[in-house]
Amino acid sequence: MATRTKPVADPAGALPLNQILAGDCIEAMNALPEGSVDLVFADPPYNLQLKGELHRPDNSKVDAVDDHWDQFSSFAVYDDFTRRWLAAARRILKPNGAIWVIGSYHNIFRVGAAMQDAGYWLLNDVVWRKSNPMPNFRGKRLTNAHETLIWASKGENAKYTFNYEALKALNEGVQMRSDWVIPLCTGHERLKDANGDKAHPTQKPEALLHRVILATTNPGDVILDPFFGTGTTGAVAKMLGRDFIGIEREEAYRTVAAERLARVRKFDASALEITGSKRSEPRVPFGQVVERGMLRPGEVLESPRGQMARVRADGTLVGDRMTGSIHQVGAACEGAPSCNGWTYWHFKRDGKLIPIDMLRQQIRAEMEAQDRRPN
Repeated sequence: MATRTKPVADPAGALPLNQILAGDCIEAMNALPEGSVDLVFADPPYNLQLKGELHRPDNSKVDAVDDHWDQFSSFAVYDDFTRRWLAAARRILKPNGAIWVIGSYHNIFRVGAAMQDAGYWLLNDVVWRKSNPMPNFRGKRLTNAHETLIWASKGENAKYTFNYEALKALNEGVQMRSDWVIPLCTGHERLKDANGDKAHPTQKPEALLHRVILATTNPGDVILDPFFGTGTTGAVAKMLGRDFIGIEREEAYRTVAAERLARVRKFDASALEITGSKRSEPRVPFGQVVERGMLRPGEVLESPRGQMARVRADGTLVGDRMTGSIHQVGAACEGAPSCNGWTYWHFKRDGKLIPIDMLRQQIRAEMEAQDRRPN
């Protein structure tokens, strides 16, 4: 994995895909084409403001983040840096692009305010709860067991990517929540330098990036990480069939990241397929089911709780309480504000109740088969 020293796109406008750019992240992003990136994942300096060394009860020194890149002379200087890199990142995002920023209590509130001021539209904050946090050795504060991620689109009206069904499948069929329990990066995943020490003090676990990338990008998308470090974003992007651009000013980190990326194997195409969103499937009006004769006017539909309604020729239903769409009549039967009529209503065949959604899926399968036929 080679690194570039000049992060400039070529005259044809091509992006430096799957490369690590050396240098200042703001300068590097400003040199890239506007509106060229699908997602930014940023793990900026936390500005921890450490005062002196921290020791364990046995007097051994804690390997804390005291590197020069995390040190700023004042909050004003840090805020100015934050505003400038956020502006550069927003410029290179596509109109429907999005950004993730991770931080701790030291910086995430300042970053969040700067994001809103810059025009980003906040979608969620996610609490990454560490299942194996570092203890609080002095016993003067709560054990700091989480970090916060902010997910935002480029603007309020952006049609950002969100693979809801894939996340639900990842979570054993349960809707994914905004608190993620993932262990710190340890063991074989923790990269070491030539001396056997941590190659980077804040290396993020691949599981965290896997969830972010699976949720908010598609294969072939371009993900930019302006604080690339040892390359976790690039490694997971490569595995999941996404392209990446990494920016890192520290040569030691670039070296480790390049070696790491050279070892990563991209998953085959079939493994990259994910559970699709039902919203992206072709829309099928219930009236189409009726006009095709899959259900006949006058046929009775039933709910699992025994509610009944009769099919009309125009694709509406007649229930005890009202006449309307499959959704409206279902909601009225349940006294609910809304109802998915496709899963609520069933028809009877051979003495068995079958959801009408089976008929919709049959029509969709025929539509997809038609699309695959050569012209």
